[in-house]
Amino acid sequence: MPQIPEKIHELTVGQLSARSGAAVSALHFYEAKGLISSRRTSGNQRRFSRDALRRVAFVRAAQRVGIPLATIRQALAELPEERTPTREDWARLSRAWRSELDARIQQLGRLRDHLTDCIGCGCLSLDTCVLSNPDDAIGERIAGSRLLPERTTKGSKE
Repeated sequence: MPQIPEKIHELTVGQLSARSGAAVSALHFYEAKGLISSRRTSGNQRRFSRDALRRVAFVRAAQRVGIPLATIRQALAELPEERTPTREDWARLSRAWRSELDARIQQLGRLRDHLTDCIGCGCLSLDTCVLSNPDDAIGERIAGSRLLPERTTKGSKE
């Protein structure tokens, strides 16, 4: 991993990419989404402060556990500008995300448990499909896959 001398306080996008392991395109995307920021030189080149390294690591760790980018952006917005997220920040935010992750784990468990039934059906037209319509109220009245209840109007032809 390339080392950046302590006296360098700003990183090029290439240096940030090499140190963080994130592709340059990902860094541009993170910047567009407001997750990291840069300043522009007189030659219109991006320069990132050193705290961007920790922010990118923070973003990538949160993404790995399934936290949406909008939620990550909100979390980073709570930190003072140009301050790197600390272990305490991560601990506080991960506690807040725990219930969201627990709900997602339960949802994935249901998906896993019912996936074979869905594949056996092949067309998602079970009377009650727990994957395509988990709270299927319509399935109690009619069979087949439908997203909206059928509308009947006077004089309609079928």
